[in-house]
Parts: sequence; C-alpha cells; structure tokens
Amino acid sequence: MGLFGLFGKKKKETLDKGLEKTKQNVFSKLARAVAGKSKVDDEVLDDLEEILVTSDVGVDTTIKIIRRIEERVARDKYVSTSELNDILKSEITALLTENNTGDNGEWTLPEGAHPYVILVVGVNGVGKTTTIGKLAWQFKQAGKKVYLGAADTFRAAAVEQIQIWGDRVGVPVVKQQMGADPASVAFDTLQSAKANGADVVIVDTAGRLHNKVGLMNELKKIKDVMKKVVPEAPHEVLLVLDGSTGQNAFEQARQFAAVTQITSLAITKLDGTAKGGVVIGISDQLKVPVKYIGLGEGMEDLQLFDKVQFVDSLFK
Repeated sequence: MGLFGLFGKKKKETLDKGLEKTKQNVFSKLARAVAGKSKVDDEVLDDLEEILVTSDVGVDTTIKIIRRIEERVARDKYVSTSELNDILKSEITALLTENNTGDNGEWTLPEGAHPYVILVVGVNGVGKTTTIGKLAWQFKQAGKKVYLGAADTFRAAAVEQIQIWGDRVGVPVVKQQMGADPASVAFDTLQSAKANGADVVIVDTAGRLHNKVGLMNELKKIKDVMKKVVPEAPHEVLLVLDGSTGQNAFEQARQFAAVTQITSLAITKLDGTAKGGVVIGISDQLKVPVKYIGLGEGMEDLQLFDKVQFVDSLFK
C-alpha cells in the first residue's frame, strides 16, 4: 500500500465534491453545445474549445485537445455527441500521461533516500504552509519520522505558521530568527534530521518573485548546502500553486520554472473554484507532473493526484 493509502470510496467522494464547481461549469456549457446535435461537427468543436479555455485549461493545451478530437472524428468518420465525454476523458488522460503524470495512489518513498528531502517553493498565499503541514501529517500517519525546516526567514509570520503546524502535527521544526540565512536553516534542518534518523524532511522557502535573480541565487545556495549533508538532496522540488487563480497560477509556474528546476506540482484550493482545468493546462505546459491536489480544509483533503480518477470525476 502507498504512503497515503489506497484510492478508496472516501477519497473518490472527496474528489467528486472538490471538483463540483468545475464540473458544473464544464457540463452546463457542454450540454448546451451538443443540444439537438447527433454528431461532433465543427460547431461543437468550436464550442468545446471555448468551454475548455474558460475552464482555465489554457489556450495551447486546449488546441492540443481539440486537434486530438479532430483526428478521432476524421479517423472514425462519425462520432456521436454521446461519445464526446468518453473521448475527452481518453484524450486528456493520454495528455497527462505524456507529461509524466502517473497514478500516484500507490506512491512510496524511494529506497535509498534517507532522509527523503522535499524543497517547497511558491508565492505567499497559495497554501504553501498548509500543504507542508498536511504533507507532514500524512507522512506521520504512514509511520514516517518527519522534520520541518522554516527556511522562509523573510517573513516572521512564515516561521510562526510552520511552527504552529509542527506543533499541531507533532513533528520537530528547525528554525532561526527572522532575517537569518535560509541556506543556514536548511543545513541545520538536514543535519538534525539525519542525526535523529528522520525519514522525510520538508523545507519551506520564501514566497516572493519580485527579484528573480535573488530568488534563483537563494534556491541554488539552499540546494548546495543541502548536498553537503545529503548528497542527493533535494530529492523533490515541489511547486505549490493556487488553482483558484487560474491563469495567474500559469504565470507563477512559468516564473518559478525559469529560476529553478521544478520536479512536481501541488495545486491547492480546487474545491473553491470552477477553474479546475488549470491542473491539465499547467502540467501540459510545464511538462511537470501534478503530484498533489488540495480539495478542502481537512488533513486528508490533500490527495495524491490520480489522473484517471481526476479525469473520470471531471467528466462524470
């Protein structure tokens, strides 16, 4: 069994509920687009293109999806509107597969990575600290020893928030005073975690993009000092994005990808938005797999992303 448990009925219900606003947005429009039509024609495809763009799938990714459906229509000669849902599910799942997004329901810590180090990046307000706290809780529930590093020393509130989550979850937090060198905090965190036999280390970073050069240098320095303690660290660079911001999340993703190598994505706050299509678009444009999605306030509402279940829920 994976670290976060099997994808069971309860998780599927949470996923369905979390995507309800996006689903209503897509399906009310899709129903109108195919009303009175028996086959998928150019008019239906034009309407579908508009539906996907307004669901924040993104223009480039939408064009890819439409082209795939056009190829299916041309190949099969006749595609009924009743088949459209199944075709959409099939083509979007295939697109996510091409972007290295796997079915993470059974994900476990890689062998030999001890401790497994996750460096978390993202702007303030996207749910970064909450995501770190929920990840720590879920790893701990799986029986893993977790350490948190409060390397966002740019804001006093950031250190306090990480400490609150550490206390709540019951895991150690390594921190220094506000304004301290973030790399020094990261170094101390990994040293302490390694000395105490931790399985997982999650390190927070400053959530600002106004100075790209400064951010790039800071992240490089953090990575360099990590390697002095754990040569393969960080094993994962997780970018947290707020799904409810739609196209703004796209832009943040591009900017962070420009300054550091992102290896996985966590997309939060999907339960409060009709813009769930952003999950598909960001993964496609960055060629970075979506690993976690946030679907509510509860600890278990941060789920490992399962592309088949996600697409099935979206087009149910």
